[in-house]
Amino acid sequence: MLTITLPDGNSIKFSKKVTGLEVAEKISKSLLKQALIMSVNGELKDLSHIIENDSSIKIFTSKDREGLETIRHDTAHVLAMAVQELFPKTQVTIGPVIENGFYYDFARKDPFTEEDLIKIENKMLEIIERDEPTHREVWKRDKAIEHFKKSGEIYKAEIIKDIPKEEEVSVYFHGKWHDLCRGPHLSSTGKIGKYFKLTKVAGAYWRGDSNNEMLQRIYGTSWPSQKELDNYLKQIEEAEKRDHRKLGKEMDLFHFREESPGSVFWHEKGWKLFQKLVSYMRVKQDRAGYKEINTPEVLDRALWEKSGHWEKYGEHMYTSQTPDEKVFAIKPMNCPGHVQVFNQGLKSYRDLPLRISEFGKVHRYEPSGALHGLLRVRAFTQDDAHIFCTEDQITDECLKVTNLILDIYKDLGFENVILKYSDRPDLRVGDDNVWDKAEKALLDAVKASKLEYTINKGEGAFYGPKIEFVLRDAIGRDWQCGTLQVDLNLPERLDATFVDKDGVKKVPVMLHRALFGSLERFIGILIENYAGKFPFWISPLQVIVIPISEEFDKYAKEVNNKIINVGIISEVDLKNHNLNYKIREHSVSKVPILLICGKKEVDSNTVSIRKLDSNKQENMDLKLFLKKFSALNKASSN
Repeated sequence: MLTITLPDGNSIKFSKKVTGLEVAEKISKSLLKQALIMSVNGELKDLSHIIENDSSIKIFTSKDREGLETIRHDTAHVLAMAVQELFPKTQVTIGPVIENGFYYDFARKDPFTEEDLIKIENKMLEIIERDEPTHREVWKRDKAIEHFKKSGEIYKAEIIKDIPKEEEVSVYFHGKWHDLCRGPHLSSTGKIGKYFKLTKVAGAYWRGDSNNEMLQRIYGTSWPSQKELDNYLKQIEEAEKRDHRKLGKEMDLFHFREESPGSVFWHEKGWKLFQKLVSYMRVKQDRAGYKEINTPEVLDRALWEKSGHWEKYGEHMYTSQTPDEKVFAIKPMNCPGHVQVFNQGLKSYRDLPLRISEFGKVHRYEPSGALHGLLRVRAFTQDDAHIFCTEDQITDECLKVTNLILDIYKDLGFENVILKYSDRPDLRVGDDNVWDKAEKALLDAVKASKLEYTINKGEGAFYGPKIEFVLRDAIGRDWQCGTLQVDLNLPERLDATFVDKDGVKKVPVMLHRALFGSLERFIGILIENYAGKFPFWISPLQVIVIPISEEFDKYAKEVNNKIINVGIISEVDLKNHNLNYKIREHSVSKVPILLICGKKEVDSNTVSIRKLDSNKQENMDLKLFLKKFSALNKASSN
């Protein structure tokens, strides 16, 4: 007898070996209709996979992440099928699932056009309607290489050569068309459904290397229903309107140049926004007991070798050799420098927890094709902190960090936060008893937040477990920002110790903590979340004073000076343009408050307030305006 154990603990007996489809049918007819793939003892498999031994089984549908990703994976294959049916000489390379969709890279001489995408979509619908059956074959390596070479698929042959020899060479057929793929896949193309859309074409280097050939990448999205597809397409449309690169230009915040790819040229208003966030964070961190420091940006290679970063991260580091043949690296992270600060002077258990923070500029090499405005850069500022503590202090410190992060996100308008908790991986450092304490501390912090969370089994760093804080923005997109990690490795590697109560030197636990992660990236997220219309207290330019005519310039200047004196960022517009032109100009640059000054305002010592996105004007006593809006500024530091 064969025993199949289900996720709820119940089991089903079979007299002989069985497929996933037969298991699904045994559970219920409705599940059989919805079933897409399964896991067998934790490993994802096709439903046609034969189960010969007692196993734990879980069936996935389109409601599950695994099921949805498989729909997208199959849609990528159907995209490749359609392209090769329409353009037979095109080579297919790789086509993975990505967040909310998929892409496939093609080697083709002629560029794909918008008209081509429409033809490809129609061909994909045709293939889905044909309901081509899917099956998997395992080929010998030499046979697979020779087959794809003969077919003119040189990229596939190259991929096979790089597959580890102990791994199977798996080939999936959809009808007669086939592709090198690990799987799993749906049982036929008809299972995909018709709720997909090809979204754009872009260039991409083979294997992401700018020294290789340029390929054409077709992006697409696929969903279980028309409603979900429509909602996502609306989100894309809204996201394009909110693109921080477009708004950054309109609002005169920043720009980029080829002379320094991946580095931000901040303009006055953009830098004010940056500094406002830093000032806000400083207040929060000071009150939470952090000591702000600053460490060098260039450090000797020897330190990076000792910390382990040179081996694991060296290819992403910028390096330089001096005339005396010493090799230095620009720091890609702040951690080793913070340990060096901790190591200055003898530390006692009474000094712990010691919370060290830094707004540290770091540099990491990213391929040029991966750069994306403020969201993916090579030079950025981390709101980094490291907490040195004892094992017994881990729980309390993790709770404090979690509460601080959530409090800051709430102030900035992000109340929909999801936590991702990752525990020990198979390859790790540190004793299991310390891992037990670290994992419990982090999980307690997650549970205490009372927020939705997921557990990423075995996805922690090699040096400790971690929490990732994911923000959901105004149009439903998720952004991974803050992190909290427990490090059981680096303090020991860099000789960090403290004297415990018993007079014995011990190695402290090190908590890595970032709230925004990268200030540049977080500003990009803020711009898109608010569509550039920031809350008053963080707006880089809060007020524009506009005299109706030159006759009222003097009063407008007096008003502007009084506003500046109460700490509000204000300017007066004395340009020789009419009022409507000025209102349009400052509305485009998203200034939250326009103050109109004319004869009525001069005579009554008032201002007429026009708020962004409003056609109405409110007349207010100047003293009341100063009191009311300066209070909005002060609220940010409470």
